[in-house]
Amino acid sequence: MDLVKTAPEGVLDLNEVSRLLGVRKRRVYDITNVLDGIRLIQKRSKNHIQWVGSDIREITKRTPEHQKLRDELYDLTAMEEALDELIKDCAHQLFDLTDDKENARLAYVTYQDIRSIQTFQEQIVIAIKAPEETKMEVPAPKEDCIEVRLRSTKGPIDVYLCEVPLSNTDGDALKNTGSLSFETK
Repeated sequence: MDLVKTAPEGVLDLNEVSRLLGVRKRRVYDITNVLDGIRLIQKRSKNHIQWVGSDIREITKRTPEHQKLRDELYDLTAMEEALDELIKDCAHQLFDLTDDKENARLAYVTYQDIRSIQTFQEQIVIAIKAPEETKMEVPAPKEDCIEVRLRSTKGPIDVYLCEVPLSNTDGDALKNTGSLSFETK
């Protein structure tokens, strides 16, 4: 774009462009074919093109809005990289924890632990203990039915229903209108 801006009347010699940029002519022709296809340039002769699009100085000018967007993009990219590093570090720490055989005997959750989590209040929680590489599939729900399919080739799958009692304002237990069934394959 800088070459187009400085070219007399916006006309460029493609041989000169190839030499100045240090690239093969084929690459320059690839670019000019695209620009010609979207009608930003037109061919004057075999090796000469002319800019016919919008004012090139307006297109390449950096406005404060452009600079603000560039700064924001830079900040977001830096934040994304930092988050990627944190995720990588957390995954490594989690792997170290789960790979330690001593930690394996301590890796459990009690019914009381589940009941104490505020998010699970008035919910039915299903806890699943399964070997590595267990596949879980949840097809689209049908009316009042949610289906969960679990498959394991490495050992048994244990499923626990952790129903937290529901109560209304009168203190009476609410009736559970749903049903729960399991199918193993």
